[in-house]
Formats: sequence, C-alpha cells, structure tokens
Amino acid sequence: MAEELKRKKRRKRKRCRIVKKTKVVDGRRKVVKVRKCRKKRPKPAPAPGTTHPPAVVVAPPAPGPAPAIPPPPPPPPPPALKTIVSPIGVYTGTFGRRQAERLLWRAGFGPRPGQAEALAALGLEAAVMSLTRPAGTAVMDGPEPMVGGLPFTDPFEEWYGDTLYWFDRMVRSRHQLIERLALVFHDWWATSNAAVGDSELTVTQTNIFRTHGLGSFADMTRAITTDPAMLLFLNGIENRKGAINENYGRELMELFTLGADRGAYTETDVRELSRALSGWRADWVFPTGWQNFRWVETRWDAGTKTVFGKTGAFGWEDACRLVIEHPLHASFFVTKLWSYFIPVAPSADVQAKLEQLYVSSGHQIRPVLEAILCCPEFHEGPRMVKPAAVYAAGLLRALDKPITGEHWVWLTEGAGQRLYYPPDVSGWDDKRWLDTNTIRARWDVANYALQGSTYFPSNDYPAETPEQALAKARAVWGDPHLTSATVASLAEFAATFPADTPGWVRAQRQNALRQLIAASPDYQTC
Repeated sequence: MAEELKRKKRRKRKRCRIVKKTKVVDGRRKVVKVRKCRKKRPKPAPAPGTTHPPAVVVAPPAPGPAPAIPPPPPPPPPPALKTIVSPIGVYTGTFGRRQAERLLWRAGFGPRPGQAEALAALGLEAAVMSLTRPAGTAVMDGPEPMVGGLPFTDPFEEWYGDTLYWFDRMVRSRHQLIERLALVFHDWWATSNAAVGDSELTVTQTNIFRTHGLGSFADMTRAITTDPAMLLFLNGIENRKGAINENYGRELMELFTLGADRGAYTETDVRELSRALSGWRADWVFPTGWQNFRWVETRWDAGTKTVFGKTGAFGWEDACRLVIEHPLHASFFVTKLWSYFIPVAPSADVQAKLEQLYVSSGHQIRPVLEAILCCPEFHEGPRMVKPAAVYAAGLLRALDKPITGEHWVWLTEGAGQRLYYPPDVSGWDDKRWLDTNTIRARWDVANYALQGSTYFPSNDYPAETPEQALAKARAVWGDPHLTSATVASLAEFAATFPADTPGWVRAQRQNALRQLIAASPDYQTC
C-alpha cells in the first residue's frame, strides 16, 4: 500500500523544474541552469466560519420603476341569508320586479297593484319571510265580495258559498302563502265534498291546512286522520274491529306520506295499519247530517299488529307516527312539496340535504319551504302553468276587483279546478292544466275578469299610436313581465290598425289587447 502511494507521488507533476538556458556573461555566451516554476492558482477565500466558498453574487439589475403592489383581496361577501337557514344553494342574482312577480304567483295568487315593486325593494330573504312568517289575523284588502248585488256574508247560506268563501280569501287575504298552502294541501290530502256532502266539514278541513301549513307535517297528519271530512271521505267511521276498512290506511301510505311503487310498504302493512286506525264512529242526525265524531275503544282492534317490521298493540296515533318515521317518508315529502313550487325535480344532492333538514327540524314544513323559495332552481328554472283557481284569483287581484257573483264557481270548474271538488283522491293532475277545453275556459275567465275594465266602442275614444295602445293595455294588468316574442306579437296586432282608424275601432283594439295579454302564454305561466 505504501509503495503504491510512493508511485502516485512520483507520478505527480512537479510545479518547479531545472532547465538550461543560454545567457551572455562578460560578453560571452554561457549555458546556465535556471529554476522554472508554474504560478500558483489562487484559492477563493472561505466565508467566515465555514470552509465552503461564498455564493456567486449576481449583479443587481439596472434601476427601473418599482413593481406595482397588488391590491388587497376584497372582503368575503356577506352571507346570502341572515335569518333563514338553508342547507342548499341560495339565489344570488338580481331580485327585481320580475323575480318578485314569480314569488307572488307561486307562493300566493299574484301581485296586487304595486305589490311586486314593494316586494322587490325588500330583497330576497325579507321578501320570502314576509310570506312565510305572517303575524296575526289575516287582513282582507280590496272591495268586499258581492253575490246577486248583495254583500256575501255567510258561506253556508249561499249556493256555492264554500267555494266563494275560499276564492274570496285567495283574492283578498294578505296571508297569501297561507291560502296557497291551503290549496297545496287540499290537493295533497284531496277530499271531495261530493262524497262528504257537508260544506261546513270541508271548510273546517281547510282550516287545518291553514293552521299547520307552515308547521309540523306530523301534527297535520294526526289532525287530518281525525278530521270528520276525511273520516267520511275515506270511510274511517266504517273501520271497526271485525270489519276493517282499508281505504284510509292504504291512501295514507300510498298518496299522503310514502308513495306507491317505492317498496315502502306491503299489502300486509296496509291491513295491519288499517287495524290500528280502527275505532272511529259518528251519529247521523236528521236533518243536519253526521255529528259527534269520536273514537270508541270497543270498536278498535286492540290486538297485536306488525307494521313495517315493528310489532305492538298499535292505535291510530301509532299509525300516524309509524308512517312519518318511515325511512322513505322524508324523500316522499320533499319531492312532493318541491313539485308544487318548481317544475323540475331537485338534484340528488339537494334532495338529500332537504330531507336531512326536514327530519332534523322535527318534520317542520316551513324550513324546507323557505329553502325552496330561496334556491336558484326556483328563480332561474323554467316556468310553471298556473292552476285554474290561482289564475282566476290573480286576475282579480291585478285589477283590484272583488267577487261579484257565483259565476266564478263554474268558470274555474270549466278551467279544470273547482275548489272542494278534486277529481279523485289523488287530487288534480298538474300536468294537464291546459288542453283544448280548459284553454277556452281560461279565455272566458279573463273575459269575465275584464268586465267593467273595457271601453264601449265609441268614436269618442282618443287617438293613440300602436305603441301607446299596447303600453296602456299592459298597465291595466300592472305591466306584467312578457317575453319579447309575446310583446312582438301584440305589437304586430296593434300595428294592423291604420292611423285613421275610427275611434270605436281603436276602443275595440284596446279591449282586445287587454284580453290577449291575460290569455297569453306568459300570463298563463309564472
């Protein structure tokens, strides 16, 4: 090893060596030996406290303008909602007159003059809360209803008094959402007076919807289960031990709380739940009819029942609890409630969050409805056809007119919706509001609404341009939002009358424009 190191040392090139060089000494050339060495390479000085060389220093760039300092990020936007708690998206677009119109039509019966502008000024959340959180007894706005030229005071002393009484509340009540929800749940728990045969009972059932429409759906279920109109309509008073009637038990699950063809219940569940619902009776008293509705223990099937895999000696209150606590009830409730306000089904994520909100709130209706009324799908989604009663009541509200006769009963019936007379236990078909029969009936509804708001064809009618004529006709209805296509069609019609058109023809043009606006697709939908 040492020998090898010596050899490496010998092979190392020496820095200095002896060379011969010729020099002139005393005038004579002489060869001398000179020591010749290579220059040493300078080593960079180490940085203080280290043996490593310093970092390479780069020359600074030439001086120039100082870089711009970016502005601080904007503060986060304020929460879209301050009071309403919504687990789903919230509409953040413009909340103006157009959006307020939709809210008033879908959560009520349309705007009265100036109401859309006033609601828009509140902003989205306050506007929704003005509907979902009413206070006190509902105030009635506008002229009092009349029938046959006389004040309409007693709904049970007039022909069709029950329908006129409710229709008047739709037109004049300030608690618009309360009345709209009464209509929603009248369709949900559809009960027809054709089977009940007692207007006082069906009107009383509507008061259940007014009381619980923004409250607990569980409480509503218990109230309807014991409601005399429902006990008559679905044969609850005939359901007794030894003679079980399954009508209400089946519809309670299929139509009211769980839904059909979802695997939520079996035929055995129908029979067993109906046994739990037994025990009710009433007395027929001539000439007043059915009275003294009550639960009688001896008529109740007190045996053990098994419903949804749970076993016990269940009674009617247990039956109501079991359907509300069923795992598939929340999804049924959210889907059905949503469909009354938005025509497109919710996404799976929105559906799940609303179900969770519903269950966590103790099956309260208002939290779910407020979330629906504030969501983007409500304000940005497609339009919905107005139910016949909503359309008719909204026309009178826009014109600030009262009910003036019983013709509103057959008018709305012809348009497809007579209050207290749904076609069957499943309610009205919301997909069939418009057809060749009902669209003609709606034309008649608009025609009757305009009575007293049209011009007699006279040459005294003032001159006006087509543009002025259309603007005047729109103003009659509160200048509702109309699509550009509808406006273009109306403008084209107005322009077909030459400038020298006689006054009596101009008057008819104005009447026609008012009728056409009310019958237009834009006014039929919201």
